Amino acid sequence: MKCAIFDMDGVLVDSHPIHMRAWKRLLKSREKAVTEKDLEFIFEGRKKEEILRHLFGDLSQESLQVLGRRKEKFFQEESAGISTIPGLRQFLDQLHADKFPMAVASCGGGGRVNHLLNMLQLRHYFSVVVTGDDVKEGKPDPAIFLRAADLLSVEPNNSLVFEDSVSGVQAAVTAGMRCIGITDPARAGTLNDAGADQVFHNFLSLNWSHLRKTMDTTSPYSH
Repeated sequence: MKCAIFDMDGVLVDSHPIHMRAWKRLLKSREKAVTEKDLEFIFEGRKKEEILRHLFGDLSQESLQVLGRRKEKFFQEESAGISTIPGLRQFLDQLHADKFPMAVASCGGGGRVNHLLNMLQLRHYFSVVVTGDDVKEGKPDPAIFLRAADLLSVEPNNSLVFEDSVSGVQAAVTAGMRCIGITDPARAGTLNDAGADQVFHNFLSLNWSHLRKTMDTTSPYSH
């Protein structure tokens, strides 16, 4: 392994509850009722435009922009107490001390992604940040991970991805990358089934030296 690529929502930051509240406020503001299955789509690593069309149907470009700005406003209002995933900073410190190249690859908008990285004082860990503004398709399309690896000058098969969604794991696998899942124990099986090499609840039990050695000496998808 020669680089690590991190998704943001649910991997770097505990933002899923905040996103859910923001999306529910947006739906309520438009008096739009959706199913729980529709809401699950929110956390599948899609671009904001894809989520808006999934929830509201076919929208004009103007409507996409208006609703997108309103959703981001709701997110900012809800995000005052946002925090990082437990153990994350200590784990990033280990990679940083090892001079291991790191990137963020999030389908979130560039403004929000960079705002959160700066607000939580995480930006300095990452030499590359790729957002949904930089690719045409969201996950499970592998473009965002391939772009991050390319900007780090690392081949895909030497890249290690950290993801929390099925579509994100699928994107990493399609890109030819190894993948570590970060999710609650109840969802671990779904990430394993999608192709994650290993799955952890958070970063508290992760030791970088041990993980790197494991990834370098095992074949892909040997779970």
